[in-house]
Amino acid sequence: MVAPFKPIVVEWVGGNFVVWDFEASRWLYAHGFYGMPIKVRKPKDLNFNSPLVLSPIEALYLLDKGVISIVDGDRILSRSEVLSIVKSKHKLFNELYTVYCDLRNKGYVVRSGMKFGADFAVYVHGPGIDHAPFLVEVFPMNEKLDPVDIVRAGRLSHSVKKNFIIAMINPATNEVTYISFRWFKA
Repeated sequence: MVAPFKPIVVEWVGGNFVVWDFEASRWLYAHGFYGMPIKVRKPKDLNFNSPLVLSPIEALYLLDKGVISIVDGDRILSRSEVLSIVKSKHKLFNELYTVYCDLRNKGYVVRSGMKFGADFAVYVHGPGIDHAPFLVEVFPMNEKLDPVDIVRAGRLSHSVKKNFIIAMINPATNEVTYISFRWFKA
């Protein structure tokens, strides 16, 4: 994804990544459902006139793609400064970012899965167009999985009619492996 103009300016302000320009906000939302418009709960179309707040993962991804630049006041932040900010938000940030990038690069729309008890809700087309068919939980490759956590996630994903997927990253190759669960009655 390449912006049709110079990189969009995003301001790091009050612990958030904010796009103040309404036209740029609409463009980012239209080209991948990035961010959430302020005071617009579920945008039904692109006619919102609102700043856009990007998640830390979205901000770093769009920075890496050259779509945005991030400023703090009048100073442009380097990637390493942004990475330092976003890594402080989550202990598994590297793993989450790797999975996020892998899914985005495969053409999926990736949103927070917090309301479903997962790391990501993954859409084929996008929110408002279709329902997210997948919930993705990221686990470190060498961490033991608690069977109770798997059952809990499976029951929740089944109740909201979504496929539960575990994503793990091979530390040697940085490749992502996805494991999908199917539930059945015996």
